Amino acid sequence: MKVSEILKVKGNILYTVTPDTPLIEAVNAMSEKDIGSLVVMEFGDLVGMLTFREVIQTTCENGGTVGDKTVRASMDDHPITITPDTDLNEVRRLMLEKHARYVPVVEAKTLLGVISFYDVAKAVLEAQSFENKMLKAYIRDWPAEEESRD
Repeated sequence: MKVSEILKVKGNILYTVTPDTPLIEAVNAMSEKDIGSLVVMEFGDLVGMLTFREVIQTTCENGGTVGDKTVRASMDDHPITITPDTDLNEVRRLMLEKHARYVPVVEAKTLLGVISFYDVAKAVLEAQSFENKMLKAYIRDWPAEEESRD
């Protein structure tokens, strides 16, 4: 399975902020939209990711508040990216290896979407469920063996 297949099912709604957005505005947007990440864009280019991980780190550093920082001060400015042609197994490996819960999908510098760990888990579960159903149907329709002739 390819990333492009997940994006087709998921849709193409993207939530973005600029690096100069006040962090409190970004956190409020994440809360209102019930999302775990925002893509940080500047002049049409992907420049970072802001996830709940960075928000929690900043909150801890500021004694329990996000303070008056901007997104730029807290964002991951070197997020890993994938393409629509990336195989799902490679995405799983990258997410586990890099501890990334959200990965931007980019093609020729164009942001196409974000794949979350949830999206990957859902796709794997659906693929396994389909395979399981097919195997059960195959076993149920297994031809009876001919009795051996004497």
